[in-house]
Amino acid sequence: NHQLRRRPADTLLAFLCKQLHRHIHSLWDGTELDKQQLLQQISSISAMERGKLSAYEFKDRPGVSGPYFKLQHWEQGKNRTRHVPHEDLPAVKAALAGYSQFEQLTKQYADLVIDETRQRIAGSKKKSPRPGSSAPRKRKSSS
Repeated sequence: NHQLRRRPADTLLAFLCKQLHRHIHSLWDGTELDKQQLLQQISSISAMERGKLSAYEFKDRPGVSGPYFKLQHWEQGKNRTRHVPHEDLPAVKAALAGYSQFEQLTKQYADLVIDETRQRIAGSKKKSPRPGSSAPRKRKSSS
């Protein structure tokens, strides 16, 4: 009962071919291109700021022009607040929009990678039958 042994080079070649096939398949189905496009869009975001921008007024100060703006965000477990001057308002709003876009794009990227991972795991389970499964078995000789 002589079994053929695989040489390490054969195993490596088989592994590389399988990886190349997966990569070509992901390019073909658009996943890799979508991931590259998302990464490109993420890297083009030039300004980001976390938090919530709120307007407020002082009711006990008659004649003071308002509204005023504050930016609130969590930092190291504490709610931080800072005043936003009127002249900084457009830049802060743009930075908040940039962070919102960043979160949306990274969620899309994560969803693509998670889908790829699940497909790869499901594909590997189909290829190798488990012991005791309904895979065809070799018959023992009765001699």
